[in-house]
Amino acid sequence: MPLPKHVRIVEVGPRDGLQNEKQLIDIDTKVALIDCLANAGFTHIEAGSFVNSKWVPQMADSAAVFQKINRRAGVSYAALTPNIKGFERAIKANATEVAIFASASESFSQKNINCSIAESLERFKPIMQAAKAQNVLVRGYVSCVVGCPYEGDIPATKVAEVANALYKMGCYEISLGDTIGVGTPIAVNTMINTVAESIPIEKIAVHFHDTYGQAIANSYAALQLGVSVIDSSIAGLGGCPYAEGASGNVATEDVLYLLKGLNIDTGINLSAAIAAGNFISQYLGRCNSAKVARAITKAV
Repeated sequence: MPLPKHVRIVEVGPRDGLQNEKQLIDIDTKVALIDCLANAGFTHIEAGSFVNSKWVPQMADSAAVFQKINRRAGVSYAALTPNIKGFERAIKANATEVAIFASASESFSQKNINCSIAESLERFKPIMQAAKAQNVLVRGYVSCVVGCPYEGDIPATKVAEVANALYKMGCYEISLGDTIGVGTPIAVNTMINTVAESIPIEKIAVHFHDTYGQAIANSYAALQLGVSVIDSSIAGLGGCPYAEGASGNVATEDVLYLLKGLNIDTGINLSAAIAAGNFISQYLGRCNSAKVARAITKAV
């Protein structure tokens, strides 16, 4: 299959990346990061989440962040909403769209959100009904699509089952997440092909973590299958809580460099993306985790 001519990057740094930071980040810094990303050309930015602040204190100010961002036309500002209460708070804060999440691993589902996969899907029904009534787009996430910290390898058929359930519920797109970053191109290939038997390939996105340094290789494998939506995190923000010291989300700058080298359009300015990554890295007091950002910044 030919490579896609255009790829949409879903920037998850402001949510999936920052939520793992131990130091509390002030609202103005979060807003500045989101504005920098929008100005760089990102059209889909996860700006926050409406979960219980007891579990994710870093996201407790998401409503204020959504109110303060300088919204650009054509940019979707998304929020993660685990339940109907979170959905209602997100809509009140003027989130453009919302995201829900399920796991392909029963053990991970129980330990992460204290319910079975089936129960988690049941919880989403009120969100889907409310979203449909209000014409709000809902994106679905599936975690542990290749491996689980508790169960090991996850059957691709199980991933397809959960992804298909979310798609049938009404999610416009399903993001397949390698939560602990153990996937390799062959495993990813098998998993995506299996999911694509029940969901159109154009409705599939990928969300790779770079714990074992395979995220760019896995992204290329997904592109070769026709996937044209990639989740990534500016400056590689985020960690993997199940592998001490390991990196988390694949760095947006590295994904952009890959796509540029493949002559795939993203509409994003790489230099501006690097500047955004350097900005938040400097605030956090560490080097930008993106290899491309470090190389280009040093060269300049």
